[in-house]
Amino acid sequence: MRTSFACLMKPVLHGYFRSSCSWRVRIAFALKGIEYDHVPVNLIKDGGQQITDQYKELNPMQQVPTVTIDDITLSQSLAIIQYVDETRPGPRLLPADPKQRAKVRMICDIIASGIQPLQNLYVVQKIGTDKVQWAQHFINRGFVALESILKQTAGKYCVGNEISMADICLVPQVYNAERFKVDIKQFPTIKLLNQTLLELEAFKMSHPSHQPDAPDDLRI
Repeated sequence: MRTSFACLMKPVLHGYFRSSCSWRVRIAFALKGIEYDHVPVNLIKDGGQQITDQYKELNPMQQVPTVTIDDITLSQSLAIIQYVDETRPGPRLLPADPKQRAKVRMICDIIASGIQPLQNLYVVQKIGTDKVQWAQHFINRGFVALESILKQTAGKYCVGNEISMADICLVPQVYNAERFKVDIKQFPTIKLLNQTLLELEAFKMSHPSHQPDAPDDLRI
């Protein structure tokens, strides 16, 4: 089998250190052992580098992350992660069993569709002075549901005892919750899973505080 030149090139990740969606992709790359080039997109500086015409050509939604890989450009973190899982060796990020796989996708969708979009930067900027209360409301609402589901699905990780895309989505969302002063102690299953996952190297090395575009005062 021939390997195309495009497949030999490093993927390029356009992202922001504190973007939970960018962090998901960094975790997936780390778990798969994929080296990549990073192009920072500062969502704050100069009103947001994602709204430039140049970046809009790359990502019409003007969001992060965007990944160039195998001669294609992909946006939306879950689409990127699933493409990587289907085309690269390494640990599976979606279980082989269809029932377990459906559980993983359910948890991912709760986070990626039902929680994170309601507290992302673009939305909270529109809310104004009540942004913290707004974010807390929707994170708490989502975590109540997620806690109930994870009590049924979790083993060592979100779904059983193998790391999956659900774990990749969970950790960045807990980080967001803590930024908005949500009391994670209300959600013991979520808290324990998050603590367990943050001990793993892939989650440590991809953490926002370890990224080259993180401000000095937030770097570890």
